[in-house]
Amino acid sequence: MKNFADRLLEAIDEKQNPCCIGLDPRIKNIPQYIRDENIDKYGNTMEAVGRSFLDFNMGIIDATHDVVPAYKPQMAFYEQYGEFGVAAFKRTVEHVKRNGCIAIEDAKRNDIGSTSKAYADGHLGEVELCDATTKPSLDVDAITVNPYLGSDCTNPFVENCKKHGKGIFVLVKTSNKSSGEIQDKQTDIFGDAEKLGYVPQVFTDVAQLVDEWGRDVIGERGYSSVGAVVGATYPIQAITTRKLMSKAIILVPGVGAQGATGKDTIPNFNKDGQGAIINSSRGIIFAYQTEQFKRNEFEFDKAARESALAMKDDITSALKEAGILRW
Repeated sequence: MKNFADRLLEAIDEKQNPCCIGLDPRIKNIPQYIRDENIDKYGNTMEAVGRSFLDFNMGIIDATHDVVPAYKPQMAFYEQYGEFGVAAFKRTVEHVKRNGCIAIEDAKRNDIGSTSKAYADGHLGEVELCDATTKPSLDVDAITVNPYLGSDCTNPFVENCKKHGKGIFVLVKTSNKSSGEIQDKQTDIFGDAEKLGYVPQVFTDVAQLVDEWGRDVIGERGYSSVGAVVGATYPIQAITTRKLMSKAIILVPGVGAQGATGKDTIPNFNKDGQGAIINSSRGIIFAYQTEQFKRNEFEFDKAARESALAMKDDITSALKEAGILRW
């Protein structure tokens, strides 16, 4: 399969939109009529929840797939409902792909040795069947990865990027408020920060590793299938990470419900107007419940579309103001 970075950048150019939608369903926010329909069929069960998630997600995707290039389902919201939640996740991914878009799984996976390989194969690659043949399992296009265990544990994911044309986004500087408790720790108290141009910290060390890990999976457009996660809530730190990972595509959470705006995302882009994909989850999928896009529950999909278009306008306007809009 084609290099993941090339596929993602082409999809962004096709839609002229560097934004993706996070599919993070919460049962209390799913329209009541969807819940009622599934309770009638499956009772007040976890299966009814899983089916409700799928119906809701398909409505969002059907209403927005011509607007955005990618979707980012967060596995935790599905896993908590066991087999029925995971089934909804898998069928959501299939629907994303069926509509010509890219599926980025937010799962923050990693482990040691063979366990790391099992994660990488199960999510990105192929798994072994009883007769020793192999087959794709969850088969997402990309997955978020925790770098805390180091290179030998990240390598299986990178190998699947090479072998199957998949991608990873390594956590570098996350959007949550307490991220600095670990990520901002200074790592070289004797280092020459003035000479480097930045203070060496855990997140800058990880950024350098991302650059190193991605060197063997660079596509024709000059970007790597090994990307990074850098929150829009930390635009100052993003200036440094962008310099340290010039060939990485940065997945940028934190826009919308977490308070960041289009202007906050600009440091994650390179001067060519590429290199970042911006995510919003609650602000789009539950837009029908907000004052700005408020609709009745039967039009949740229309509200999501309006919110997705508003986000596109916010990001592209910021890129234009910065002088790096590509289209």
